[in-house]
Amino acid sequence: MQPEWLRRYFHQHDDQCGHQVEENGVSRRDFVKTGFVAGVAAGMAAGSVVAQTGQAEAQAANPMGKDWWPSPWGPNDERGANNRMTPAKALEAAKLIKTGKTYQLAMTLEAGIPLFGARHVSITIPGGPTGGPFGEQKLMYNDEMFSGEVGQVGSQFDGLGHIAGTVGDTIRYYNGFTEAQVGGAYGLQKLGVHNLKPFFTRGILVDVLAHKGGDRLPINYIITQDDVMQTLRRQGTREPGEGDVVLFRTGHIKLWKKDNAEYNKGCPGPSTTVAKWLADKKIAVVGADTWPVEAVPGENASRPFECHVIWITMNGIFINENLNLEELSKDKVYEFAWSFNPLPLQGGTGSPGNSVAIA
Repeated sequence: MQPEWLRRYFHQHDDQCGHQVEENGVSRRDFVKTGFVAGVAAGMAAGSVVAQTGQAEAQAANPMGKDWWPSPWGPNDERGANNRMTPAKALEAAKLIKTGKTYQLAMTLEAGIPLFGARHVSITIPGGPTGGPFGEQKLMYNDEMFSGEVGQVGSQFDGLGHIAGTVGDTIRYYNGFTEAQVGGAYGLQKLGVHNLKPFFTRGILVDVLAHKGGDRLPINYIITQDDVMQTLRRQGTREPGEGDVVLFRTGHIKLWKKDNAEYNKGCPGPSTTVAKWLADKKIAVVGADTWPVEAVPGENASRPFECHVIWITMNGIFINENLNLEELSKDKVYEFAWSFNPLPLQGGTGSPGNSVAIA
């Protein structure tokens, strides 16, 4: 999260919660994990530490109204909606390929992209060339050194260990796992992105910008259920189904590397009603051409990033952020095969990578 935005947000609540913002700002991860008041923290994690103390007490402590664990795939599950990647789903997706044209949906990972806090991206070629010459052909080679965050920069893929919240002294993640079960200084002990198998499934572009018109949707524009349904009707696209990927185009990506401050300040995105509707549809992944795939500051200042909670924490649905959907929109490709292979990074909170649409 952009430090300047967080400072403004937190200062609004300093008097009532006693939280002091550091002079250098607060990172997005710090914001998610801080839980500056119990109600907000509980809302962020959609959770309660109450497990077996009665439904009334649990609902009173849980702003989301219900506990979200155990998972439909069992109390030990660490894959969430990735379990919906079945052979039948892959065959269904393959039937959507008509021309074979591929679309790169990831932005280039490079210096100068919009980042939050002290995150950075740096690639260095030591030596230039790094080594050689060898043999009669005087073979030369190059290596690269990478410095920076891996799973939470650029066109990132949020894993199930990325979001949690605090109520009292207990942190809860997807499937009710606690911080004691999940946390680890050298990689997550549970819910690491290495648990995931490749995604190959039906993808849907919800081109809200084309429906509403203009260059881009304004910051904090709330995409309503009516917006979604009208857009799908305009496109002639059938509604999402189990295991699908749903991508929202807002035009916000046009600010990328052109006005990073404006890009990070906030963004348009789906309402919580839409988030719950997609969860009910049992989709696998939701993505957008924005950095959180939901509206910021959002519908309710006391429940920031509630869509993250609904998708990741409560339903095991993954989030693919900072996507380039312009070419799909230009070609009016609204339904396609979608592929993404998460980096099998042991204990990672997320994954870099290039999600691909095949039309």
